[in-house]
Amino acid sequence: MAGPDHTRPCDRPRATYGGQVSANDGTFAHPSDFYRYEDLLDARERDRLVALREFLEREVRPVADDHWERGEFPLHLVPALKDLRIAGSTYAGYTPDGGEPMRRLFDGFVALEMSRVDQSFGTFWGVHAGLAFASIYHCGSDEQRQRWLPGMLDFEAIGAFALTEPEHGSDVAGGLETTARRQDDGWVLNGAKRWIGNATFADLIVVWAKQEGGPDDGEVAGFVIDRETPGVETTKIEGKIALRAVQNADITLTDVRVPDDRRLERARSFADTANVLRITRGGVAWGAVGLQMGAYERALAYTRERQQFGRPLAAFQLVQDHLATMLANITCSLGLVVRLAQMQDAGIEEEEHAALAKATTSTLMRQTVARAREVMGGNGIVLEHGVARYFADAEAVYSYEGTREVNQLIVGRAVTGHSAFV
Repeated sequence: MAGPDHTRPCDRPRATYGGQVSANDGTFAHPSDFYRYEDLLDARERDRLVALREFLEREVRPVADDHWERGEFPLHLVPALKDLRIAGSTYAGYTPDGGEPMRRLFDGFVALEMSRVDQSFGTFWGVHAGLAFASIYHCGSDEQRQRWLPGMLDFEAIGAFALTEPEHGSDVAGGLETTARRQDDGWVLNGAKRWIGNATFADLIVVWAKQEGGPDDGEVAGFVIDRETPGVETTKIEGKIALRAVQNADITLTDVRVPDDRRLERARSFADTANVLRITRGGVAWGAVGLQMGAYERALAYTRERQQFGRPLAAFQLVQDHLATMLANITCSLGLVVRLAQMQDAGIEEEEHAALAKATTSTLMRQTVARAREVMGGNGIVLEHGVARYFADAEAVYSYEGTREVNQLIVGRAVTGHSAFV
C-alpha cells in the first residue's frame, strides 16, 4: 500500500481550482469542492450525478436568467428528468430502475447540483421530489403509494406541498386554520394556503388541514387532491424579488369535497407532518450549499477575466481575501451536509441535526453571495454577469423550510432540554 506523500509541496502537481472538470477522472468536479467531498460518491452515484450536471449545464443554465426575469418556469424541461433516473432514488421499492436505493449522500448532491445552476429549478425539485413525494411515501398507505408515486417518478404527475397559510408560517404547528370536516364517506376542506411552490401547474397537491369533529378533532391530517377539483383556486404570487421562476401561489379551498381514500392513512398528527419536514430540511441545506457554489464560481471566473489597473481583479489581495472566505464558507457548509447525510443513512439523524445544518448553511450562504456580488462591483447586480440571480434567490432560501431563528430554537431545545417556543 502506498505510503504518505512526503514530496515537498512545491514539487507536487498543482491542482487547478478555476475550471470545472469531469468527476470521473478523480479531480475536482467544481472549483468550489475544495476538500473533494464528491469523491465520497461511488461509481454508480457519480455517473448519474455527471449526467445530471451535463443536463443542467446544457439545458437549464442557458434559459435560467431569462425565465427568472420573466417570472416563468421552464416546464418544458421537466419530462427529460425521467431519463436521468434520480427521482425517488433513495426510496426502497420506488427507485426509477428498480435497483438498490441510493444513499442520502447522493440525494444531497442532486439538490446541490440543481441549486448550483438555478435555485428556482432546485426549488421545483425540492417540492416535487422532496416534500410532496416524501409526504405520500411516509404518510400514505401501500395502496396510496402505488396509486400516486409511479406517476411522480415519471413526471407525468407533478406534486405540490400545501402547509403554510396566509397568517401562519413559523407557528403553523399550532395555528393551522385550514379545516377538514368529515362528511358521509369523505371530507370537506375549507381554508387558504400561501407560498405553495408548483401550485399553478401541479397535478397533485398535498394539503395539510386540521380535523373538525370526531375522535381526532384538532389533529392534523394530510390529503392528496387534484388541482382541478371543484372549489380549489390557485393564484400566482406576483412581485417577488427572489426565486422568480418558481410558481408560488395562493390557494383557496372552498367546500372542497375529498373522498376518504385521498386522506393519507399514516398522517395522524402534526408530528407526521414534522417528520416530512425533518427529512426534507436536509435537502434545503444542500441547496444552500449549491447556491453558494454557483455564486462563488461565477465570481471567481469574473475576477480572473476582469481587468482593472492593468491586471486581473483576482490578482488583488482584498479580492483574494473575499474569494478565500467564500470558499471557506462553502467548505464548512459542505462538511455539515455531508455528515448530516451520513447520519441519515445510518438512521441516527434527529430533528436538531437537520435544523442546525439548515440554519448554518443558509447563514453562511448570505455572507457568500454578498461577497460574490461585492467583488463584481456594479456588474454584480446585472443578470448577465451571473451573480445577481444567486444574490436575490438567497433571501428566499434563508427563510423557507424554517427561518434561522426557528431552527436555532430547535437546536437550543435539544441541547438545553428547555423549549423557548411560545
